[in-house]
Amino acid sequence: MDEHKALRTFLMAAERHNFAQVARELDTTPASITRTIALLEKNLGVQLFVRTTRRVTLTSAGAAYAARLRPAMQAVDTARTELLDAHRADAGTLRVNAPMSFGMRVLPDVLAGFQALHPKIQVEVALTDEMVDIVDADFDLAIRISGPPSDKFTIWRKICRVERLLVAAPDTPFAQVTHPNELPRDACLAFSKDSREEVWELSNGTSRVSITAGRPVSANNGELLATMATKGQGVALLPEFIVAEALAAGTLVHLLPGWAPPQIWLTLYYPPYQHLPPRVAAFSDFFEARMLEPDRATKASIP
Repeated sequence: MDEHKALRTFLMAAERHNFAQVARELDTTPASITRTIALLEKNLGVQLFVRTTRRVTLTSAGAAYAARLRPAMQAVDTARTELLDAHRADAGTLRVNAPMSFGMRVLPDVLAGFQALHPKIQVEVALTDEMVDIVDADFDLAIRISGPPSDKFTIWRKICRVERLLVAAPDTPFAQVTHPNELPRDACLAFSKDSREEVWELSNGTSRVSITAGRPVSANNGELLATMATKGQGVALLPEFIVAEALAAGTLVHLLPGWAPPQIWLTLYYPPYQHLPPRVAAFSDFFEARMLEPDRATKASIP
């Protein structure tokens, strides 16, 4: 006897009080339903129904058994549905964490394209520049822009390099410098996750210069610093996707193009999955393809 099937048959009979109706719904014969219930009663050693020619009625033992069994079977159904849903690529919920500026400037286009392909997937996005614990915070994946990862307990997927540029307003003295040592330290704006000073390590071939930025202003938001730079308030070192529009409009200019900071990367990172769930893999593949398009606003470079 298939015990799981027998228990479902019992619950249907308990609700409908008619073996013939249960047989019609299960596309079988009333005799088959009668045999299934009889075998279940034999295995349990308890009579579950009182049978008449017109209907069947639960015994007191049968009613108590149905009352205890019903929520357990519902829990089994819920667990099965959730398991299948978690492994579907075309439906369900996807929770994504991303940096604030990247989320505001780049993600809308990505999400629109992804939703067009997967309209039944509900995407929940949380924007923060903090390095969140994606397991405790219950995220399916996170997008990060940072140096080489040091976390050994999450899975990292390097997408591409993100260029950072020194920028300032074109009509300021900062725009005329030819060497990092000419930058006034009181004009260097720091982009720091904890709003503290930032050290710019700049290199040009074998030449190295270290500059401590943040004496005038430090902030954990690149948009704020970019706006300050356009107003002539100083020099900022920012990802190119933040300043691309201002550079195109001429309200900012790229300073010292021969000097570069250490590389940072656009990465995806995940909880310690054994295998990426299909829904997460679908978003990851779509995201990577979009980021590696040659005309992306991120101006990110393929490694």
